[in-house]
Amino acid sequence: MFKRFKWLGSALLAVSLIAVSTGTVTAAESATTAAGKHITLLHTNDMHARAVENTSGEMGFAKLSGIIDSYRAANPNTLLLDGGDAVHGTTFATLVTGESVVKVMNKMGYDAAVPGNHEYNYGYERLLELENEMTYPLLSANTRVTKDQTLLYKPYVIKEVDGVRIGIFGLTTPETAYKTHPNNVKGLSFTNPVKEAQAIVGELKDKTDIIVALGHIGQDAASEDTSLKLLKEVSGIDVFIDGHSHTVLKDGLVAGNGTLLASAGEYTKYLGVVDLWFDNGKVVKKQAALIDQKQAAAIKPNAEVTALVADIQKSQEAILTQEVGKAAVKLEGTRELVRASETNLGNLIADAIRDAAGADIGLTNGGGIRASINEGIITKGDVITVLPFGNQIVTLKVSGADLKAALENGVSDYPNPKGAFPQVSGIAFKIDAAKPAGERVHSVTVGGKPLDGKKQYVIATNDFMAAGGDEYVMFSSYPQAGMYGSLDEALIAYIEKLDGVLPKAEGRITAAAAAASEIPPAAAEPEPATNTKPEVKPEPKPETKPTAKPEPASYTVKKGDTLWSIAKAHGTTWQQLLDLNGIANPNLIYPGQKIKLAA
Repeated sequence: MFKRFKWLGSALLAVSLIAVSTGTVTAAESATTAAGKHITLLHTNDMHARAVENTSGEMGFAKLSGIIDSYRAANPNTLLLDGGDAVHGTTFATLVTGESVVKVMNKMGYDAAVPGNHEYNYGYERLLELENEMTYPLLSANTRVTKDQTLLYKPYVIKEVDGVRIGIFGLTTPETAYKTHPNNVKGLSFTNPVKEAQAIVGELKDKTDIIVALGHIGQDAASEDTSLKLLKEVSGIDVFIDGHSHTVLKDGLVAGNGTLLASAGEYTKYLGVVDLWFDNGKVVKKQAALIDQKQAAAIKPNAEVTALVADIQKSQEAILTQEVGKAAVKLEGTRELVRASETNLGNLIADAIRDAAGADIGLTNGGGIRASINEGIITKGDVITVLPFGNQIVTLKVSGADLKAALENGVSDYPNPKGAFPQVSGIAFKIDAAKPAGERVHSVTVGGKPLDGKKQYVIATNDFMAAGGDEYVMFSSYPQAGMYGSLDEALIAYIEKLDGVLPKAEGRITAAAAAASEIPPAAAEPEPATNTKPEVKPEPKPETKPTAKPEPASYTVKKGDTLWSIAKAHGTTWQQLLDLNGIANPNLIYPGQKIKLAA
C-alpha cells in the first residue's frame, strides 16, 4: 500500500507539473521546476467537526489524514494548514466544547490554523483554553483586545522547509462580531483586514522567501470584507488560503496582484493542495487542486486517527444520556404532523430559537425536526436525535411582505405534509386551504399586532432556510444580522431554563376561511351597452377525457451518488426527493436503492 501511496503522490505531482489551469501561476515560461525545490501546502477550511466519512461526500478526519499521509510520503516538504471553523458544528465537538476536534487535529499534524467566527461559539475564553491544548499555532493579525488593542494571538509564524522560509499569517473576518453570539466576543475587536495585511506583508517581505495568508474572510458578495477585495488592495501575498464562504475553488483562482487564491469548500469534502516550485530562491510556479472522496477511494483512513475518533465517540455516550429536563406529555415530532400542523415540539424549538437570538419571531422548518420526545426525562441524546443536522441559528431583518411570502411558501401544500411547513414563535396566522397556493395565509399577527408589510422584523431561523433552503428564496437576499450557535444547543439551554414548563400547541397556526373583509371585492359589473351587436357564442368544443397521471419515474442509486447529485441530474431538488421518498436522513442512501423521481 505504501508503494501505491507513493505512486499516487508521484502521479499527482506529474499531473501538477504539466497541468495548466486558472489556478496555475508561472513566473516564466522558461523556468525549470524540476531542478528547483518542491513544497506542498495541504489545507482544509470550514470542517465544522465533520468527524466521520459518509455517503454525502464528507470524508471525515481519518480519511483526510490518510490522504495527507500519502502526500507526506511522496513529498516530505509538506505543510498542513486550516482556514478556520473547525471546532464547532456537530455533537462530536459541541458535547465537549471543541476539545475533541483539537485532539484529532493534533494527531493529524497541523502546522497552523486561523480562528474562524465559529471557533468563538463557546466564548473566546474557552477558545484560549483550547489554544493551550493545540500543538499548532492559532494565527490572527486582526483580532485585538479592545481595551488596549493588543493582539490576542500570534499574527504570523515563519516555517523553514528545505531551506525555504515561508511566512504564514492569519486574518479573521470582522463579521465575527455578529456571526457568533455577541457575548462570545465581548471585549474583542476585529480590525480592518486590508490594513493589517499590508502591515504584516511589509514586515515579512525581507524575512521570508514566500508569504502565505490563512484568511477566514470568504468571497460572499454580500460581505463588506472579502478575500477578493483584499487581494486587489494588498500586494506581496503569494498564496491566500481562504475560508468562511465555503467556496469550492477546484483549481484555485489567480486573484489580484497575482496571488493564488485557494479554498476547499466545506465539511471535509475536499482536501486542498497547493504545489509550489522554487528555483534560485524564487517561486517559479504555483498550482492549486482539490482532492475529493472519489479521487481518494483507494486510500485507506489513517488507523490512529480512526481509533481516536472511535474512542471519543464512545466516551460521549455517557454525555448523551445526561438529563436536561422533563416532559409531562409527549413532544410531538412525528413527520406527518410536524410538516402539516403546529405541534408542541415545533413551538418549543421555535421559542428556543427566538429566545437565543432575542428576535421578534422564531421560524424553523418542520422538515428539520426528525423525531418526537416521549413523556418523561429528556436527555441530550433525545435533543440531538430531534435536531441532528448541526444547523446554526441566524437572524435576518425581513420585511413584513417577505415574511408573509415565506409563510405562503411553507403552507403551499397544506393540508398535505411538506418539509417547508413553518413552526413559529412570536407570530400567529391562519390558513385558508380553499385558496390557491400563494394566497392562503391571512390574519397574521406579530406580538399580537397585525403584520405590517412595510415594517422590518428581526426573525431568528436556521442557516439552511436563511440561505433559501426548502424554497424560502425570499430570505436568501437578506444579509445575516447575527449568529447565535446551533439549534440543539439552544434547545437544551431553553429546556433547562423553562424547568419543566414546556410550551403546548396553542393556536399559533390554525385553519380558517378568510373573513369577507379580507377578500378583495369583486369588480363592479359594467353597465349594459346600447346598440351592441348580438353576442355570438362560440361553438362548444368536444369534451376531452383527462389523461391519466403518469407514475413517477425512478432512479437506482449508484456508488458515489448523493441525493443532491441525483436531484441536480433530474431537474429537481433534494428536498423534493426527500419528501417524495419518505427518506429520514438525506445522507443515508445506498447503492441499489430505488429513488422515485417527480413525474
